[in-house]
Amino acid sequence: MRSEKTIISGLLLAMIAVSCTERINIDLDNSYTRLVVDGTITTETKAHKVILSETSSYFYNQPAPMVSGAQVTITDGENTIDLTEGSPGIYSTQPSVHGIPGHTYSLRIILPVEIGGYTGYTASSLLNPVNPLDSIRLRFRPEFSKEGFWEVQCYVQDPPSSDFYRFLISRNQKLITDTLQEWFVTDDRFFNGSYTNGASIAELDQSKPEEKLSEGDTITAEVNNIGKDYANFIWDAQSELFGSNPLFSGPPSNVKGNISNGAIGFFAAYSVTRSKAITHAIKR
Repeated sequence: MRSEKTIISGLLLAMIAVSCTERINIDLDNSYTRLVVDGTITTETKAHKVILSETSSYFYNQPAPMVSGAQVTITDGENTIDLTEGSPGIYSTQPSVHGIPGHTYSLRIILPVEIGGYTGYTASSLLNPVNPLDSIRLRFRPEFSKEGFWEVQCYVQDPPSSDFYRFLISRNQKLITDTLQEWFVTDDRFFNGSYTNGASIAELDQSKPEEKLSEGDTITAEVNNIGKDYANFIWDAQSELFGSNPLFSGPPSNVKGNISNGAIGFFAAYSVTRSKAITHAIKR
């Protein structure tokens, strides 16, 4: 028995030694590219953008190639909006455009050349209404860390419908939650049809320079009713970005959006409401 164990141990050591020194060549297929779409239309009156780019190789150490020369339109079935290309791959509406709650908006893209085997792509999104925020409140919570947190609480009447919200926070008109990882997205299962009466929508860590507040700062909370599909897209994207236990999860993959013909990304229609509060002196 001992000799068998010795032989098995020797074989394992030999396999490890070979695996550490043998060169493995992997043929990576970089020929298949796909269209990437990032577009929105909201209830705000402004120039809305649709950004088109291509996927690129993992080892391509350059910004993603932008897609120029496309025909891009948005329609609600009654009116059609033509977007114009200002910068390469960035298509904009006129600044007088705004979406209307209850309307379904459809995006249509016609490319000058095929990407991923197609020249035509479409997507659609229902623009859900949002109740205006009554107010927000800033509450300092020293117990959460050495420097403490500022908790942003919102006061609003939630409708009886099933809704999905995204919350964005700005300080003195500069967005703090400016990356997808920082977006707070939730459904209304715990307050559906009720008055929120101070629900927590953000916690600003005072040990982080980008979140640190001073007395007199103006904090703006923006709430978007983004719909279930866009909420799921954001949650899936955040899950890929944050990662998971490598022992029990599969390899990272592209997040499924709502663009046709295998394109990556999302075209979202959503409503917007905002409220402001002024940072007060901390009482310790």
